[in-house]
Amino acid sequence: MHLDLGREQLVVVGGSFGSLRWFDQELPAGSVVLVEEPDVIRRRELTRFAAELPLIGRLVAAEYQTGLDVDDLVAREPGLAGARLVLPGLEYAVSATARLAERLGLPGAGATAADVFSDKHRMRLLADEIGLANPAYELVDDPDRAVAFARAHGGRCVLKPTRRSGSLGVQLITDPAELPARWAASATPPEPAEATERGLPTGVLVEELLVGSEHSVELLVADGEVLFANVTDKRVAGGRYPVETGHTVPSALPAAEHDALRSAAVRLAEAAGFRSGMLHSEWILVDGVPTLVECAARMPGDMITALISIAYERDVIEAYLRVLCGERPALPQRPTGAAAIEFLVAPPGRVTAVDGRRAALRVPGVLDVQVETKVGQTVPELLSSAHRSGHLMAWGATPDEAAVAARRAAGEIRITVG
Repeated sequence: MHLDLGREQLVVVGGSFGSLRWFDQELPAGSVVLVEEPDVIRRRELTRFAAELPLIGRLVAAEYQTGLDVDDLVAREPGLAGARLVLPGLEYAVSATARLAERLGLPGAGATAADVFSDKHRMRLLADEIGLANPAYELVDDPDRAVAFARAHGGRCVLKPTRRSGSLGVQLITDPAELPARWAASATPPEPAEATERGLPTGVLVEELLVGSEHSVELLVADGEVLFANVTDKRVAGGRYPVETGHTVPSALPAAEHDALRSAAVRLAEAAGFRSGMLHSEWILVDGVPTLVECAARMPGDMITALISIAYERDVIEAYLRVLCGERPALPQRPTGAAAIEFLVAPPGRVTAVDGRRAALRVPGVLDVQVETKVGQTVPELLSSAHRSGHLMAWGATPDEAAVAARRAAGEIRITVG
């Protein structure tokens, strides 16, 4: 990455260990100020973690996940005025980051857009206002209302929290009678490790269960202008919990459906008044019509940025940082190849053996094999993306070639549980 950053010129709000380790290999020592919740710093031992990464020049404690007092933060930390860019490291930092960027006069999503894209119910209302396709939905505050909704929509529904990420708390319900027992898993989902102990307030949405292929659209936007758009194909685990199990970039869809998804994503961004940054929206194609699932005003997870960089032969994270510096980088509009990632999903239980990594690496096109589950660990039920056991990444001349290689390599990995 060729980005000239001075000391403490990049402010990251919310610490993702994986992203920070990656940035540490690419950015100058001392270039990052990491802002994190005081209790998260303590619980995750972030002081020690930050000391191990030359990238991090300073660690700043601030409560931001339930509302950031920007003026107080800047008064306490006047050195922030020297920042050149601010980015959210977590979903729960999107709104705070937008407000800090505005306070410092730097490019960002804009506070209004950030708030909309941090609340799945507000996204639904916005999509309705501009005529984008939504599933039927209702904001509910008790399981009886959810039961009534499900019965009115064929006995099936999706239950989800309005303010969570990584599929946490999202459930596919096929029997309304199960809803009372399943309510708590969406209304009060377990807090992720990066969440504050104060708790993250959330509402509950009940939605019509849609049938169709699943995709995401990644937009890079500078001052309201879309500089780059990519459509990704998504694979999802079957069963109650729709955790993502794979992605392919670019999409293998026909041009007409590809264009329809891109157009819908751009309309959503414009309607929210999204200013600068990256926007990751998720959609289900229902009879060829893009129907909104949700949208995040941040970099996508699941290494989609890596897939884009491979397929388009351009470092999309560098381009994203340049946008947040106020630049308008040139990006290719067409890919030169394709890339895919397949996530490992082990059965629940105590791991007794992990085999097949060498065989997976020998599959043509495979770029990377990461098996995170180790012998002796206990694999939980697959409730969110945090419960996956690793991943395999592959390249191909076409989307199908890349996806087949990734799935074939994943098939070589055997995680045995007792």
